[in-house]
Amino acid sequence: MRSIIENTWENRELLQNKESIQAINQVIEDLDKGILRVAEPNDNGDWIVNEWVKKAVILYFPIRQMETIELGPFEFYDKMALKKNYKNLGVRVVPHAIARYGSFIASGVILMPSYVNIGAYVDHRTMVDTWATVGSCAQIGSDVHLSGGVGIGGVLEPLQASPVIIEDGAFVGSRCIVVEGVRVGKEAVLGANVVLTKSTKIIDVSSKEKKEYQGFIPNRSVVIPGSYSKQFPAGEYQVPCALIIGKRKESTDLKTSLNDVLRQYQIAV
Repeated sequence: MRSIIENTWENRELLQNKESIQAINQVIEDLDKGILRVAEPNDNGDWIVNEWVKKAVILYFPIRQMETIELGPFEFYDKMALKKNYKNLGVRVVPHAIARYGSFIASGVILMPSYVNIGAYVDHRTMVDTWATVGSCAQIGSDVHLSGGVGIGGVLEPLQASPVIIEDGAFVGSRCIVVEGVRVGKEAVLGANVVLTKSTKIIDVSSKEKKEYQGFIPNRSVVIPGSYSKQFPAGEYQVPCALIIGKRKESTDLKTSLNDVLRQYQIAV
């Protein structure tokens, strides 16, 4: 199947072939069922991007036809089908939550009115809260909380680019934006309005000597929005950054641990 996808990627005329269409459709079905993933962790805890799977997602668009979708009084006009059969999947879906076919939603997930795009992976017991969006190919771990209005960016191209990854047990506060393949480590806590891009400075100010990161929030970090001074030709101005102000304590009771850290650091969520 991978070979067929790679060949079709190099020669788009093969999109007319039955074999190519079947392979593309199979990849999307396997993504929908969680059999395949756009990115996955290896034994060392690093993440591997399956570029050929991303290629299949991109190739899926041109083989689909626009059609009218009617859901009661609502009408849509699109190429992509929506996920179905939530009861058997064990997923709670509140009206106006939408997940596209080709995204994986594990059992125990709760979708408040929100949006999950094709290629995304949302693992067990995660909460996708009101008006949160999970972009194409984003990888969301188990027991994650995406608070109201969170924007998790999607990525299809460039093919080698890693998607946004939110690892198990993380808490992402209201109106946070995480884009451009940033990885948020296990059990980290992002306070409200934290913005993370690949170029955002992430500064650990929890000890006497600061430490900087880019594109990665270490496990159990507690993060708030901040700013630093930067000199421009027109003068000195404040530039947004993210500040790591402490660590969430290891605990077998993650809910208690989360409540403790929110009180300790007075984090707005």
